[in-house]
Amino acid sequence: MSIDLPGFADPVLGAQACFRAVLTAMSRPGMIQVAGVGVTPPAPLAPAMAAVLLTLVDAETPLMVAPGLAAAGEWIDFHCGAPRRASPMFVVTDRLPDLAGLDAGSDEGPEDSVTVILQVASLGEGTRFMLAGPGLAAPLGLAVDGLPKDFVAHWMANHGLYPRGIDLILCAGERIVALPRSVAVSEG
Repeated sequence: MSIDLPGFADPVLGAQACFRAVLTAMSRPGMIQVAGVGVTPPAPLAPAMAAVLLTLVDAETPLMVAPGLAAAGEWIDFHCGAPRRASPMFVVTDRLPDLAGLDAGSDEGPEDSVTVILQVASLGEGTRFMLAGPGLAAPLGLAVDGLPKDFVAHWMANHGLYPRGIDLILCAGERIVALPRSVAVSEG
């Protein structure tokens, strides 16, 4: 049974370490951080995605779990207790959703937007992108295996909504990268 698989060995220290990794990833877009070391979630969840869920999601956090990750739904429900909603704060998925179809917040409340936690095949390998914007002293390259071919067009439409827009946390293995809505992405 998947709920038998533990979360963090030490819930407090594990969540603190992952929270620092997420904060660093959001403030330094494109820089790979480590998260989920020692976490053994059920398939198909990667340790990093499980750690991010254990850290950011709780009974007060509306969540949407994509069908591709439904096999881990029981574990997510047990460890996070998040209510499943059609209008979530977090979308957990293994495929990039239609960003335009998600709540991008409002001009008065851009912080009310959705954050997508996307599991990809690899960080550091795959299609190359160039990132520019706040948190980056100079453009930064990032390689990701698992984003759609038209990712840049979707992301730039999202970026154009700034200060509204969707934030994206990419997870692969025990690694995460964040793409906050403020960062511009081009092919590269």
